[in-house]
Amino acid sequence: MRVQGVDLPRDKRIIISLQYLYGIGPTRAKQIIEATGVNPDTRTKDLTEAEASALRQELSKYQIEADLRREVQMNIKRLQEIGCYRGTRHRLHLPVRGQRTRTNSRTRKGPKKTVAGRGRRRGMKKK
Repeated sequence: MRVQGVDLPRDKRIIISLQYLYGIGPTRAKQIIEATGVNPDTRTKDLTEAEASALRQELSKYQIEADLRREVQMNIKRLQEIGCYRGTRHRLHLPVRGQRTRTNSRTRKGPKKTVAGRGRRRGMKKK
C-alpha cells in the first residue's frame, strides 16, 4: 500500500506499518485504526480495497509526511529569523531544550573534537 509517496511494509501488521509515515506514532496509528474499523492485526498486504481507501480517507485528515516536515522547518526558520534563544541554539546545532552540554549532547554536536590544554581543570596542580 502506498500513502503520500511512502510504501508501507507489506508483511507487517497495519498498526505498525502506519508508523512508517512521518508524523504518525503508536497513539495516532491506534486512533486511525479505531476510526476506520480495520482489524489492527491485519497484514498490510491482506487489506481489502475498501479498507485501504478508508485508511487513506482517514489519513487525509492529518498533516503528515512532506506537509509536516515543511511546517516544522518553517517553524525553525521563523525562530532563527526573530533571533530568539531557541532559534540561536538551532543555528549553532546545540540542544534547544535546556539540556547540559558539557558532557552530553553528542548527537547534536557530533563526534568529540579534542582541544589541547583542556584535560585538567584550570588552577589544579599536577602531582
